[in-house]
Amino acid sequence: MKTTAYKKLLITFVALTSWLVSYCHQYPDSLNKYLEIAAKNNPTVQQKFTEYQAALQKIPQVGSLSDPELSLGVFLKPMELVSGNQVADIRLMQMFPWFGVLKNAKDEMSLMANTKFELFRDAKLQVFYEVQRTWYDLYKIQKDISISEKNIEILKTIERLALVRFKSAASIQSASMGSSSVNSGLSDLYRIQMETGELENNIALLKNQVQTVISLFNSYLNRPPVTPVFISESLAADSLGLSLIDVSDSILAKNPMLSMLEFEKQSIEARKKMVTAMGYPMVGLGLNYSFISKNAMSTSSMNGKDMVMPMVTVTLPIYRKKYNAMVKEADLLKIATSQNYQTVANSLQTEYYQAVQLYQDAQRRVKLYENQFQLASKSFDLMLKSFSVSSSELTDVLSVRQQMLDYELKQVEAVVDFNTAVAWLKRLGNLDINGNKL
Repeated sequence: MKTTAYKKLLITFVALTSWLVSYCHQYPDSLNKYLEIAAKNNPTVQQKFTEYQAALQKIPQVGSLSDPELSLGVFLKPMELVSGNQVADIRLMQMFPWFGVLKNAKDEMSLMANTKFELFRDAKLQVFYEVQRTWYDLYKIQKDISISEKNIEILKTIERLALVRFKSAASIQSASMGSSSVNSGLSDLYRIQMETGELENNIALLKNQVQTVISLFNSYLNRPPVTPVFISESLAADSLGLSLIDVSDSILAKNPMLSMLEFEKQSIEARKKMVTAMGYPMVGLGLNYSFISKNAMSTSSMNGKDMVMPMVTVTLPIYRKKYNAMVKEADLLKIATSQNYQTVANSLQTEYYQAVQLYQDAQRRVKLYENQFQLASKSFDLMLKSFSVSSSELTDVLSVRQQMLDYELKQVEAVVDFNTAVAWLKRLGNLDINGNKL
């Protein structure tokens, strides 16, 4: 069982390596490098693996015989016997449990070690998902900052055009003594400055969030909180690689939490067999050696010869209540594990549908906002040209600009949500970046 566990571990790490290599081809940025660092350095993953290694050490503990008992008795005054004087006794006894006790105990611990390994796998998958999700969140914030800065530049362009219109209106005012055009021009300038101030404040808030998210991201990699994190300039929509039905099937077949409960159920079955066998007698084989000194008064031919006596001990498990209770306990634990299995399976299915909802909703929004942004951009270009020749109102220009800003931000958010949903589905289905089963 121990060899099988190590083989399983080796296969898993090979699959992980393949995952990271394929991830490198899928993403031109350094996200794959961060996943590799998290796999090696994340404290939670390391803890779970150490617990698995510790669980493996229990197998030889329960699979070994109990220590033999050695007792020594010395007579302070030698006991007179017909064949001499008995000086001391040495007794060595080894107890042997009923057939199958040790084997089932080893099976139980091996299966329990497998549950620890599944917890290690689950922790690793969860960390990979958290790394991706946090990296996408950081990308979204950085992109929001970039888009807001670009919009400030657009507002400055509008402000320059509005200033030209204001000066033109001021010239007309001096000639006609009118004031309404000048007031309107000042109002336009003030409104642009207010819009610019709002964007600058939003950028400051986003920059404050950046360091918090970077700190969280670095915690998954077990790095100092201020370590710089590389974020790519663009993010393409990821590919699930499988149909949603295949992902759903993979959840029930390969999810580590369900595998863990299956191993736990098997370990309880092995425990039941072990405690059942414990209800049968234990046999002890031993040897008693008596040291005999010569007795000057004895004429026996055995005078002074030591005595060797083979011994057999058998336990009598007549108090059946405790053994019956242990078997009943195993039965109840097995039922409880089955109930827990169903609970976890239901929870995973619910989580799956939540991820599917996010996936489908984001997929729709990616297409929608990409088209909406293109239309808003074209509309803004036309409005800006009209504004430059004084044929459009500033309110209309700013309204279309705000629409363009909103659609661009929503487009980024939709791609981030879509990739997060893909990572979520792959985490639930125990799939690598290409949708292959691990």
